[in-house]
Amino acid sequence: MSNAMYNKMWHQTQEALSALLDKETQKMIEPQRNQVLIFQTLATFYIKYVQIFRNLENVYDQIVHPQKRILIRKVLDGVMGRILELKNEMVELELTEFHYFDDILQDLKLAPQQLDIPIPKYFLKEKLEVIKGREKILAQILADSGIDTSDMVWRRFHQYKETEKLREEEMIFLGMNPPPLFNEVSATVIQAEKVDCLRNEVQIKHEEDYREALVTIKNDLKLIEGLDIKENLQDQIWHWFIECRNLTGTFPDYPDIEEGGSAIIFSNKTIQQVIEDIIANQEEEEKNEKKKKKKKEKQPKKAKKQKKGTKEKNKEEDEKWKMSPSLFLPAMKEGCNAYREIWMKKDESWNFSQDYDPELIKEEKRKELESEIRVQVDELMRQELKNLKLAVDRERERPVKAGKKKDKKKGKKGKKKEKKAKKDKDLTADRTIESLYKELVEEGLLIQALKVNLSDYIGDYSYLGTTLRQVSIEPMPSLLDVRQLITLYGIWPLGSAAVHEKAPLVKSLLLAGPSGVGKKMLVHAICTETGANLFNLSSSNIAGKYPGKNGLQMMLHAVFKVARQLQPSVVWIEDTEKTFYKKVPNAEKMNEPKRLKKHLPQILKLLKPDDRILIVGTTRRPFDAELQSFCKVYQKIILVPRPDYASRYVLWKQIIERNGGVLTSALNVSCLAKVTDGFTQGHIVEVVKGVLTDQRIRQQIHKPLTAVEFIMAIASMNPVYKEEEESFKNWYAKTPLGKKRALAITGGSAEKAKDKGKRKGKKEKKATKKK
Repeated sequence: MSNAMYNKMWHQTQEALSALLDKETQKMIEPQRNQVLIFQTLATFYIKYVQIFRNLENVYDQIVHPQKRILIRKVLDGVMGRILELKNEMVELELTEFHYFDDILQDLKLAPQQLDIPIPKYFLKEKLEVIKGREKILAQILADSGIDTSDMVWRRFHQYKETEKLREEEMIFLGMNPPPLFNEVSATVIQAEKVDCLRNEVQIKHEEDYREALVTIKNDLKLIEGLDIKENLQDQIWHWFIECRNLTGTFPDYPDIEEGGSAIIFSNKTIQQVIEDIIANQEEEEKNEKKKKKKKEKQPKKAKKQKKGTKEKNKEEDEKWKMSPSLFLPAMKEGCNAYREIWMKKDESWNFSQDYDPELIKEEKRKELESEIRVQVDELMRQELKNLKLAVDRERERPVKAGKKKDKKKGKKGKKKEKKAKKDKDLTADRTIESLYKELVEEGLLIQALKVNLSDYIGDYSYLGTTLRQVSIEPMPSLLDVRQLITLYGIWPLGSAAVHEKAPLVKSLLLAGPSGVGKKMLVHAICTETGANLFNLSSSNIAGKYPGKNGLQMMLHAVFKVARQLQPSVVWIEDTEKTFYKKVPNAEKMNEPKRLKKHLPQILKLLKPDDRILIVGTTRRPFDAELQSFCKVYQKIILVPRPDYASRYVLWKQIIERNGGVLTSALNVSCLAKVTDGFTQGHIVEVVKGVLTDQRIRQQIHKPLTAVEFIMAIASMNPVYKEEEESFKNWYAKTPLGKKRALAITGGSAEKAKDKGKRKGKKEKKATKKK
């Protein structure tokens, strides 16, 4: 696909986005009552934004023009944020993390696969050097401290072959290397990789040229146009002084630096418009004074009536649902306007190589230069105005009383800051981040994430979700539902600072599900896809480390200080139910598994929108935890299910092929998937590896694989029984969102469910106080 093709794709996507933004703005004004229609509106917008995002992400990755990339990136981050906002709206409306869009997808003529949410490639591309550097440092620390990397799951060897071998042996969920034949890469693939590499080089080169041009063009403008700009500004301001005195009888007050100086008067206005504004203001003030006099006598009686009326109106409005205000729509609209003004009809026949456009830089830098020169001119003209007032009006400068007040305020703020500083005292102010990083690696608290992509989490969509919900049965989520939530709640916010700061904030995530379904693998995938550091605060990993109250405080301080400085970061707590045990088993009392219980809620409070840190807990026994404090710490709870038939079918096929197996008509994959109901991804990987020995792979030409071989091997394993899956569903029904959902299904409206949830919470609190 040529650059021209991607340009065309960008133009089409921008047009689609503009149309969608217009529809959104229109729908925001219309209040709704019908819950089904509300959900359909939200879901339609969500699906359409996902399609726009898929195209924009592709375009951003391929286009090489530096100024276009800046604009596309701004819009791309806006679309990501909007998708997260709409997701949040749907969760609050339906009281569930999982949604089914079958009917809407049919209307829009889309396949479920088109709902798959890609991970922007820029997450890793832009910090590749940082990640590589960090990996080298990590490997060096491990080598220096004499830790044997081959003994640890999360460590990797330094050399490429050893890395591959470790990945094969140790991958928790998918030990999937492609079969030998796959290594013979076709010429087409090699060519495509070369083109990709070339494009990346061109993008980097154009980016560098653009940055240099920003400096050189601005310097040139300063030399050529600087003096003219200064003189024009001074003339404009002089004219304003004189006209103001002619019209009002006095000279104007000069706006402070904080207010924006003279820019607030002349922003995109001619001197004539400024004069018209002065006249209009005078007339308005006169009118207002007359109105105030008339209103004084009649006002009290009407006010009471109005208050009653507004209360009744408010009640009516509350019943109707309205879309929450968006923090991302302004950025997208701004992007669309910039596209229309600059790029929509721009003739680029001269710019075949798609390098930077110098005229656009001149325009931008001229404005920048003007605002810099304006600051100097304002200082001069403020003094001139003082001289004028003294000379013409014989005004004396009044002593400024406001200054004292300001000082007082500053004093109070200063005291507050001092108090805060005492609270947030840096326990390691004398130490470098490098030394803390080294210590945490040596203590095994900062670990190497496995190189696992989210796309390796194989599965299929749930095709019965809508049907089951229609008969009030809550379906278990599909593997791809889980994958989407990991992208939306984990990967996107960690990968983009712009999205993390404004999107609904998810500080903590709990993955709950039986053994072998890929919970740990998903944690590693979040780190791989975002280049995040991985900290392991599992109770078994921190046992005996940093002992005592002060030790624990120091450990948490060091972990979160490094996590903040080197963000994005993931703090992983494996078997997290142990931190919240109802009753600690005698065998585990020595390890103090509940060390973090009191501290985790405090840590969550301290995490701000600009801290790209995610706390992820994994558990296979959530029922052992004390529910209330458990759910307080974990904001989002995701049930990770055993694979359903569709996912098992895909898993068997892909895992057999990736381990060197050849699929023939002799191997009935459908039968294999049917018979292995209840078995997890972990079971399937183990069985395939056991059956496909080197010898068996060689024999395939004469003796094709059959389903019986795999069934024989899996017969000795224990599946996840229906009862265990039910116990997870029952446990989830007791969580805050689960409770609300259950109430809504049994006939109570979403609002009642929310109210009851609140009342129950209050009653429980009262009960605990009485005890």
